Amino acid sequence: MPLSGRICSFLDSHHAPYSLTTHRSAFTANEVASAEHLPVWEVAKSVVVVGDHKYYILVIPAHRHIDWREARTALGVRNLRLATEMELSDLFPDCEVGANPPIGHPYGLPVYLDSELASESRITFNAGTHRECLHMNTEDYRKLVHPVVASLVREEVSGLVW
Repeated sequence: MPLSGRICSFLDSHHAPYSLTTHRSAFTANEVASAEHLPVWEVAKSVVVVGDHKYYILVIPAHRHIDWREARTALGVRNLRLATEMELSDLFPDCEVGANPPIGHPYGLPVYLDSELASESRITFNAGTHRECLHMNTEDYRKLVHPVVASLVREEVSGLVW
């Protein structure tokens, strides 16, 4: 499956500067970082969640995990869960399951960008397939997508002594 026409049309209609690369199949954001020879903090995971019966895209660094309490607070919802594969197929019919980009407008979804990732100069993410990535300046991405910037990830815990 090539780059989605819906995504390409959206980017081009907004004159968004981006580059597209192709790599070996990669199914996790960490694998994408490896395939693209990029640091994990530059690669975005696009996580679709359901909060109080509404869908959201959470965009977090590849090496981080969602802090569910922080995410519920940021979204202003009581209940929050991951979208199922079937829901992803319905929401992103022109994308491979699990390779949806963190661009919500073409799909009618709000986007929340983790503050850690928002501070990076570059952002890379799946382009709708497990073999293609879009690369953008983070500022250009933010101008295009208009995400809500919020703290969404768990802090790493190191040096715990029991």
